[in-house]
Amino acid sequence: MGESWIKKDGPEGDIVLGTRIRLARNFAEIPFPAVANREQARQVLQQAKQFPSSLRQLTNVKFYELAEVEELERQILMEKHLISPEHTQNTNGKGVIISEHEDISIMVNEEDHLRIQVLFPGLQLKKAWELANQVDDLIEANVKYAFDPDIGYLTACPSNVGTGMRGSVMLHLPALARINQLGNVLRSVSHFGLVVRGLYGEGSESFGNIYQISNQISLGHSELDMLDHLAKVAEQVINSERQARQYLLQEQNRTASEDQVYRAYGILTNARLITTKEALKLLSTILLGIDLALIPDLERCSVKELMVEIREAHLQKIMGQSLPPEERDRLRASLIRERLKR
Repeated sequence: MGESWIKKDGPEGDIVLGTRIRLARNFAEIPFPAVANREQARQVLQQAKQFPSSLRQLTNVKFYELAEVEELERQILMEKHLISPEHTQNTNGKGVIISEHEDISIMVNEEDHLRIQVLFPGLQLKKAWELANQVDDLIEANVKYAFDPDIGYLTACPSNVGTGMRGSVMLHLPALARINQLGNVLRSVSHFGLVVRGLYGEGSESFGNIYQISNQISLGHSELDMLDHLAKVAEQVINSERQARQYLLQEQNRTASEDQVYRAYGILTNARLITTKEALKLLSTILLGIDLALIPDLERCSVKELMVEIREAHLQKIMGQSLPPEERDRLRASLIRERLKR
């Protein structure tokens, strides 16, 4: 069983923060969530409540009805990538199932009846797919999916029809950004038929030089073929980032690279107010410094975890109350100083 991608390193972990496999599934004879009435949505939710017993042979999971989960806790789940931003809103009839290690989550009544998701640290597409497939099989043994023998699984969005699978790789690309080659590399990814998104997927902005690349369509190819293609393109991006990092360490560039890293460290260990956006940008530089062996006394996983903990909902959970923006910025700066000076 995998561990949370936030707290662990995986293969190519200096560049690949995490791998996600998501399967879109719908129940036969029940309309998609966007057009289902309240009773039909409730029917899906009631069936989903039975899934933990089906999955017990694989792992311990817990079902949450989102209407009964406080808004702050929903935001924390989103910040951990366990639910989508859309799933935090209009919570009637919505649910989520989460494993004890937070490597499995199943959104209920999001865009589709089920969004089965597996998150692993590092580049582990096939391993994540194997676990997602096991979860899917255990659920399908007890429910009838909307499936067409000619085209595959039926989904709310046409781009998901077929396998219903979307594989994603979350990449940290600070060196390419530093040498102004990031745009060229990301455009080449699009030419290979893949999609580049921000930190929280579709429609989201990229913070801290973190990008997701994923397959665009799920029809006409097998899951393993699509994952193989995604892995090959991801490896090309990884190689480009590694070359950029070596360039930053060349004699003529090393002093400027060290200066950038230690300026970031200086700001983060002394700032009294800092926004999420600025903090993520500077922590990205700190991560780069760790990976270039310019900062020997910090651990990558601790900084990765900090990049999640400084977000709005996590900070408010620490204080146990809602906070105005300036107070969040003060607390964020304090938390970062404390963690980096340990």
